[in-house]
Amino acid sequence: MEGGGHGPAEHGPRAAPSAVTPADAADAARLVSFGLHPKLLPARDAEYAELLRRYRDEPAFARLADAVATGLGLVVLEVSTRAGMALAAEEDSVFAVRMGDYARRATADSGDRFLHGLAHLAVAAMAFPRPEDLADDGYIGRISVNGVDAFVRQACRRLEERAEVEGENTDPATGAPGLEAAWRVYARRSSTGATKDARRLAGSTTGIIAKAVTFLVDSGFLQRTGDDAGGTYRTTARYQLQVRDMAGNAAMAELLELGVVPVSDGSASLLPPDEGDDLNVAADAGLPFHS
Repeated sequence: MEGGGHGPAEHGPRAAPSAVTPADAADAARLVSFGLHPKLLPARDAEYAELLRRYRDEPAFARLADAVATGLGLVVLEVSTRAGMALAAEEDSVFAVRMGDYARRATADSGDRFLHGLAHLAVAAMAFPRPEDLADDGYIGRISVNGVDAFVRQACRRLEERAEVEGENTDPATGAPGLEAAWRVYARRSSTGATKDARRLAGSTTGIIAKAVTFLVDSGFLQRTGDDAGGTYRTTARYQLQVRDMAGNAAMAELLELGVVPVSDGSASLLPPDEGDDLNVAADAGLPFHS
């Protein structure tokens, strides 16, 4: 009898915290909805901050919020006061923003769609040029439109050198995948293609990069800091988390392995190659997406 009396007394207190109410489910979904507003920061919204506190302090609530996100095809990258509830969409999620969809909205030309993708890869590479930058939560990357254009054009020159060494002189098809197949497309394109009133043409390479960074600003990944060099930008915590998530991207690795070295002031430079072997990556090049 003693054991029987003790059992219910133990069971009661344990069961109460794990009970999920409709209000808890609504709050968990509300937290996920806050995470889907990329420019909203917890410091500017008391309800958001309170839900983050619950996520941190109440394991059952955290599991519920994670489950809501999973059911919507979202991956929780981080939940913190610096980033809020940072989410990435699975490929089949209704919230997924596919590069192809983005590029189709930007242009109907298939070659331009590839260049838009290349612009996004280059922005990410320049924003976090070293492994420690990508790993450091306090690191803020800085890029400029003209700096990204210079970075990609240097990559194009490196690819041209490699093609000459390997005897690949045929002009690849515009829509072919891979950086090797597209360097001539980018190199042929005007950097600005300015109109008579000095406006940048949307189809120029800096116009394409400007559209890419505008998309990233609208997505809460970059913040505009000035108008110099075609527009200057700084990274947000959310963008760092997104780039970490795409760290295994093969095209990103291919771009970085060319030895073109981005630096964090928004410009770009190319390290001089070792004598006799201009295709080696320089020792201090820094490949942020390799361990």
